Amino acid sequence: MASDDCSKDLYAVENRTDSGIDSYRSIVKSEEPREPGADLSGPREKFSAGEERLDSAYGSSSITGDSLSELVRTCSLSSGREESTLSSELCEQEENFLTTITEEGDTFLHLAIIHEDEFITQHLIELFPKEVLDIQNNLYQSPLHLATYLNLIDVVKKLVEKGASLELQDQDGNTALHVACQHGQTECANEMTRDVSPSKLAPVLETQNWRGLACLHLAALNRQHPIMKLLIKKGADLNIQEGTSGKTALHLAVELHDIKSVKLLLSRGANVDAAMFNGCTPLHLAVGRQDAPIANLLCQSGADTMLRNMEDETALDLADGNDDILALFPFDDIQISGRSVVVVKF
Repeated sequence: MASDDCSKDLYAVENRTDSGIDSYRSIVKSEEPREPGADLSGPREKFSAGEERLDSAYGSSSITGDSLSELVRTCSLSSGREESTLSSELCEQEENFLTTITEEGDTFLHLAIIHEDEFITQHLIELFPKEVLDIQNNLYQSPLHLATYLNLIDVVKKLVEKGASLELQDQDGNTALHVACQHGQTECANEMTRDVSPSKLAPVLETQNWRGLACLHLAALNRQHPIMKLLIKKGADLNIQEGTSGKTALHLAVELHDIKSVKLLLSRGANVDAAMFNGCTPLHLAVGRQDAPIANLLCQSGADTMLRNMEDETALDLADGNDDILALFPFDDIQISGRSVVVVKF
């Protein structure tokens, strides 16, 4: 079965790698652009990543930053200007150079970004059409993914302005915005969301990676409070559930004992009684983790102390004799094993 899966992945890569290049070549030759041979923005087969690395070209490519610069500058550079720029009229040799894809699936735009040569990168972005900007390497990383990893804010801005797709997912299922949320690249996230219409941004905010995490989940998991505020401002669903256990960002913040995130989410209207797939609310998690300050905050925000999970437990059942936790619950009713006993008066 494993070999079948590998074959499917190989087939997907073979059908992807040169589709954007073909489109580019047709544009250079003043022909009508051809439809890409593969859908670059469609869903990827979910497979877990190996060791995370920025790009395989780091370890295996013989191209260095200096040699890349030298190679690019051998292309037609217009003279007579204070700053040389890449000529838009390319000879066939130059065209082949600029449309080269390495064995790792990288275009020269990928490599220029990896080597953080912003001069060359900016010119390649100007030169390449959108189809080439969205080519993904063998790790399914687009140039926008790499620019975000490296926190190249101006490059991210230029790519977004040129129309680079925000919806492409890498081998972990992460969009470039996921990457920004995970690594705290606040300015990159800002550039990716600044001038994007809500209708175009909504699918990105709802996209889950292969672990079932949306952007807001990743921001909460990594305590990226400025990015959380940005996502909320841009319309992220506060109560979106991650795909494995149904936790919301509030559940994740409670698990991390991150009271700052808890306060932020509650102040923006997060559902204090949101239930996981097993019925646990944030209060269940706070009490189960013996976190009296967060449990108190949830109670003050109106958390229902009598909600039961699928194990038929209320939050009080999980208090385990913690006096600070028990003090948060009213004892107006008689309770036996956490269950209220109704006293009927005659």
